[in-house]
Amino acid sequence: CFQPSRIDTTIKGCGAFAAQNVIGRGVETVQVDKSLLESNRRRSSKADCLVDTAVRLFYKNGFHATGIQELLDAAGVSKMTLYGNFASKDELILAALRRRDTDFRTWFERRTHERAAEPRKRLLAMFDTLDEWIRSDEFFGCLFINASAEFSAADSAVHRLCVEHKNMVLAYITATAVAAGALLPDILGGQLFLLAEGAIVDAHVRLNKNAALDAKDAAEVLVANGI
Repeated sequence: CFQPSRIDTTIKGCGAFAAQNVIGRGVETVQVDKSLLESNRRRSSKADCLVDTAVRLFYKNGFHATGIQELLDAAGVSKMTLYGNFASKDELILAALRRRDTDFRTWFERRTHERAAEPRKRLLAMFDTLDEWIRSDEFFGCLFINASAEFSAADSAVHRLCVEHKNMVLAYITATAVAAGALLPDILGGQLFLLAEGAIVDAHVRLNKNAALDAKDAAEVLVANGI
């Protein structure tokens, strides 16, 4: 998103190269400055690094407890990079949550599909995926549950993004229930979603490393009765 969508100014001088655009029967030659493109790539790379660092620190230490200078030092970027890409810390928080949403759901769905090809089996395999996550050294609860606790106002942008994330996880589980031939997929999907969320919270709060597998035992009963 930090790359220019178009460059329609002819730039001449050191580092410029010619690009040809065929328009109708004619050929338009546009000079594009390589140094400008490289600058935008570096800007995007630094911004991406900052977002990745923010995800890691916010997840481990919390949002309010993580200061701007700590983020800058850990990412190795300047305040100019921060405020050149994000108007405020809150905007960086939203970018970090969006990154985590994409990364987590991609990983969760991929690992679940790798474990089970059939939709019915995937409804249970997702708890094995949660178990893998919970037992890893990178588990500090759910970033979105943590964020919704720190930004508890339901109308805040952060809280709304957390709701959106949870709704997309629920939609994935419900779609899997539909594919599995559930009699009432919305109900079954919601029940399995609640089990998964409860397992995440129990693993984080009570340090119950068996939470996902305990939830899977309950899920087996729900799946057997719902399909």
